[in-house]
Amino acid sequence: MTSITNKQSKMKFIDLFCGIGGFHQALGSLGHECILASDKDKKCRESYERNYNMKPNEDVYKIDEKTMGDFDILCGGFPCQPFSNGGKKKTFDDDRGLLFDEIIRIAKHKKPRFMFLENVKHILKVGNGEVIKYIKEKLDKTGYHLQMQVMSPHHFGIPQQRERVYFICIRKDIYNGTDVELKIPDSTPIELEKFMQKKEEVDERYFVKGIELDVLKAWNEMIHEFEVDERISPTILINDEYRNYSLEEYEKLAAWRKDYMEKNQRLITKYRKKFDEWYEKHKTILLRREIYGKLEWQVGTIKPNDSIFNYFIQMRQSGIRVKKAEYFPTLVAMAQIPIYGKQMRRITPRECARLQSFPETFILDESDQVNYKQFGNSVNVDNVKFIIENTLKHYNLL
Repeated sequence: MTSITNKQSKMKFIDLFCGIGGFHQALGSLGHECILASDKDKKCRESYERNYNMKPNEDVYKIDEKTMGDFDILCGGFPCQPFSNGGKKKTFDDDRGLLFDEIIRIAKHKKPRFMFLENVKHILKVGNGEVIKYIKEKLDKTGYHLQMQVMSPHHFGIPQQRERVYFICIRKDIYNGTDVELKIPDSTPIELEKFMQKKEEVDERYFVKGIELDVLKAWNEMIHEFEVDERISPTILINDEYRNYSLEEYEKLAAWRKDYMEKNQRLITKYRKKFDEWYEKHKTILLRREIYGKLEWQVGTIKPNDSIFNYFIQMRQSGIRVKKAEYFPTLVAMAQIPIYGKQMRRITPRECARLQSFPETFILDESDQVNYKQFGNSVNVDNVKFIIENTLKHYNLL
């Protein structure tokens, strides 16, 4: 157990489930020293070593808490797959859900002053609340006072909506009886262009082309046919409208699909002639993939001179999702890289780095796919730093 008594002392920390080092970026910028990192992902370990000159341990289960050095802070964005909306929500049936216990194992023996942890917001409700109850009980029995805070980068003017829950764990013998004051802004103006590379800086490979561009242009033609203030939700399943299902086939469809098809009828009936002409013209490409025939318009009613290219676009399994261009959709580790409609291109790995508050000096991987996955899994550096900085100030350690 280590003891820190003045503001000038450099504290030591360990970075579990470290990924590409979001916590390391935050704590390093505050002058603290990482003595151990760990992640099972080979590419993350390579990135970590490339950026911090430190080779992470590859197996948290093999960390020996009895022989490791002392440290003041334990941090980690413990794996969220069992808890997230995108995962299968297996909770304790999934081995990854038990990785939280590795944090507890190390904390029981080393008793760091602080632990800063992060996970998806959904962890607060998954498993009928049993998961968060388990976490709270484990931390309490291990000797830590817990304060939780839900926060997103967009609260601080970063154009990404990414709500996460942060766990501020303070060893009970140093807990001063008051929670850390965290002033989360209600709203901060977002200057999207500050986070975007200039169009001339962007490599040609990021621009949408071929069949994808043709599909977006096709849908844009239909958007131009709608009247101002027209409501075009829910998801339009245009291929289903023209499949001519028999009654028997229709009855076998999933309930959600039938519900969407029925709700589509108001719009399709109103614009029947336009839809018929448009679909006949574009059906070859709309039928190429199921998602091409689905449009999720999540930007409100039709506006004057509206266009699909006024917004962010994602090619998702559920369809072509169109979202307001105020901030980027949440970065995820899957291949759903947002398309910046105004420039008809996907966002670049460097822009992903900016959305996660990594510095321009951060060295990217050579593979775009690896970069997208890593930033999709990372913690947001500025959010993490906000939590840590305010906690250390609260304890007169900064």
